[in-house]
Amino acid sequence: MIRLVRSAVVLVMTVAAVHAAQVKAVKLTQPVSVDGKLNEPVWSIAPAVTEFTQKEPNQGTAPSQRTEVWVAYDDDALYIAARLHDSSPDSIMALLDRRDNLNTADWFGVFLDPYRDKRSGNYFVLGPSGTMADGVLYNDDWDDDDWDGVWEGSSSIDEQGWTVEMRIPFSQLRFTEKEQQVWGINFRRDIGRKNENSYLVYTPRMESGYVSRFPELVGIEGIKPANALEVLPFLTTKAEFTHPAPGDPFNNGSRYTPEVGADIRYGLSSNLILNGTVNPDFGQVEVDPAVVNLSDVESFFSEKRPFFVEGANIFTNYGQGGGRNFWNFNFPYTTPFYSRRIGRSPHGNDTLGGSDFYHQPFATRILGAGKVTGKVGDGWNVGTIHAVTAREHADFKTGTHRGEAEVEPSTYYGVGRVQRDFNDGKQGIGILGTYTHREFSDQVLRNGLNNSGSFVGMDGWTFLDTAKTWVVTGYTNLSHVEGTRERMTALQRNSQHYFQRPDASHVDVDTNATSMTGLAGRFYLIKQQGNFFFNSSLGFIDPKYEVNDLGFQSRADVINMHVGGGYNWSEPDGLFRRKELGGGFGQSFDFQKNLIHRVLVHFGFVQFMNYYTLNWNFAYNPTTTLSNRRTRGGPLTVNSKGWDFNLNASSDYSKEVVVEMFGYTYRSDETDIKSAGFWVQYRPAPNVNVSVGPDWTDEVSKVAYGGGDFEDPSYTLTYGRRYLFSELAYRQISANIRLNWTFTPTLSLQLYMQPLVSSGSYSNFKQLVRPSSNEYLIYGTNGSTITKTGDEYTVDPTGTGTGAVHTFSDPNFNFKSLRGNAVLRWEYLPGSALYFVWTQNRSDYENTGDLALSRSVDRLISAKADNIFLVKMSYYFNM
Repeated sequence: MIRLVRSAVVLVMTVAAVHAAQVKAVKLTQPVSVDGKLNEPVWSIAPAVTEFTQKEPNQGTAPSQRTEVWVAYDDDALYIAARLHDSSPDSIMALLDRRDNLNTADWFGVFLDPYRDKRSGNYFVLGPSGTMADGVLYNDDWDDDDWDGVWEGSSSIDEQGWTVEMRIPFSQLRFTEKEQQVWGINFRRDIGRKNENSYLVYTPRMESGYVSRFPELVGIEGIKPANALEVLPFLTTKAEFTHPAPGDPFNNGSRYTPEVGADIRYGLSSNLILNGTVNPDFGQVEVDPAVVNLSDVESFFSEKRPFFVEGANIFTNYGQGGGRNFWNFNFPYTTPFYSRRIGRSPHGNDTLGGSDFYHQPFATRILGAGKVTGKVGDGWNVGTIHAVTAREHADFKTGTHRGEAEVEPSTYYGVGRVQRDFNDGKQGIGILGTYTHREFSDQVLRNGLNNSGSFVGMDGWTFLDTAKTWVVTGYTNLSHVEGTRERMTALQRNSQHYFQRPDASHVDVDTNATSMTGLAGRFYLIKQQGNFFFNSSLGFIDPKYEVNDLGFQSRADVINMHVGGGYNWSEPDGLFRRKELGGGFGQSFDFQKNLIHRVLVHFGFVQFMNYYTLNWNFAYNPTTTLSNRRTRGGPLTVNSKGWDFNLNASSDYSKEVVVEMFGYTYRSDETDIKSAGFWVQYRPAPNVNVSVGPDWTDEVSKVAYGGGDFEDPSYTLTYGRRYLFSELAYRQISANIRLNWTFTPTLSLQLYMQPLVSSGSYSNFKQLVRPSSNEYLIYGTNGSTITKTGDEYTVDPTGTGTGAVHTFSDPNFNFKSLRGNAVLRWEYLPGSALYFVWTQNRSDYENTGDLALSRSVDRLISAKADNIFLVKMSYYFNM
């Protein structure tokens, strides 16, 4: 009987938490001092919100501590106050951290949907020590902390717990102009020591939809969207101290660069915001990690520049509407908008290869960029970005001759996006388009880059039931590029396309082409509510698809499909808080119907009652498949059967010390990979966070690409060319080391360091014997010869000295680097900041395949360091 009563109470609380009543805001009659003290009369008059419900750890039950929240407003801002009762005030986890770093601790947050579109909004979070976080909500379930609003917040700890006051200017929010506003609102409270979070309204564990569940915020009347002009001018000065080659006439080892620019934000209307930047500076961002890339695929780095990061979700969530879990199963990563193309490192010029010295800019200057985002018409979400980059030149010297060469043309980049959902979010449709156009003044450069590139795609979704359990979602894309015949020929032969493959009947190189048009698409069927989950997709990328002018594409020529599912146990059982088991099947073909990938997958996840977690993934390749990329434009080869397994474990994130560990292995006849590592985070004080994450990789490949390929008309088995491979033993040791020291909520120091030591030892050089096989001739056997003179190998496949002979450099390497930076940031006024940045990079290279850790570390320490110092000051004007 007692159990039945408790179950009934939980059911009533759950229903209330999913369908909460309205929240009432009251109009201020006197100013509020945002000091976290709650001593203004309005907080005793306004109706309090108290009906919170736990989501974690005990879903649907009452919170362990009482929470009271009040909402008020004036003509310019929304005010939030909260009393967070705590029976043990001395146990409050009052971490002082840098902005947006929401570690497990005590927090209070407010979530707003000012448009009341039930899919998007903003959130604002404050901790007991005054640490702030904010971001945007989108796609109903997702959030992004890259947006930084200008708002005020203060908190205070007392004998009853702690209190919060927030002031959120209407200028930071987007809403429709009307006399009586009705918004969506939600609140969340975290109690770190208990791993507890409670909401006014929450999303049950096996369901989806968050913003769409928000209760109404009513009572706001007579306010107008602020069309204020916000201007953020900035001044920077940068000093670079490097170590150029002796006699370099363009670099004496030091360079000083002052810059000035400005960012602007203006409300074009109640629904549209313009963001602009003139001569932007991105010097304070964290350095990219060092990567040793031995593949034929470009490395992808995440965007870190504020102008492109903030509000980017309207562009980056293309193709992902409606769903919340998109499985991959070896589908090549591609995105039509990769903002790092704008202001990238200059492409370079082939004529510089023979010069004695040359100097070109590190990055292409962005002359100006503008972005408009918001809503128009009957609920259409819109976004557009336009940017223009400068024509860049390099100075060069060859002998006594000095000159200048164009290394990057003046370029226009444009992106446009419209999207709308219908029927309370049950259906949606959108369009994304991009365009790139270059103006050349150098024919050599014209032959190395596309003249223009355009893309248009349509995405959308529809739920198959009223409960939004099953959803079909996807996209269809069209790309088109234009350029000279030389450029189009090179494009067809590059690593994304490989049209020159001699045994490919579906593609060939058209040397007269001046354009290329391709298609791509992917469609999902997903079950995303309930304990049982299901995920399937069918996708394709046309061989002629190309979006790398303003997007990112690793490869083309693939048809991919998968189907999978599993079961999730969401209720604690005494040993586990949560369990998940699942699996799936996936495979890929090229457009010639060659099977290039097939896999069976099992995965699992468990969280123990002490909040430790364990997750694993096992994949098995049950059949041999064909590789259309191993020879890098040559004939097909065979991939043998294989399997891989990875295991990850983590401890309780609410503790002073947090540990994560991982291990991975892959085995096949061609490859043996082992890697492992761990990550430790330690908080010696509430405002200091130290983390260390070393990892180790040991990879042995029997058919690594090495030595290239060379022409031999007499060897017709592989179409008149010989394709060279080798055994490669690759080893790497690296670490990510961070220190975050937060002195006040507005003053912080970040330190980052990444040491890396790697080596590659090549041996048993060989050639492919015949297409569509795994037969290889090891040089030095069966009459063939291989000799080494100095740092060069010479191979003679027949050993007679009369046929084709090939010479190539010793590919062995030992590379080590140390990268790091230090950023001191002081927000001396809301929205205004002062940065001091120090970046250091040192590296060393040897033509040896031994890791020799002790020697490598000694050489790295003694290597000359390049240092960059930067000071940046910005000041926020709200006009």
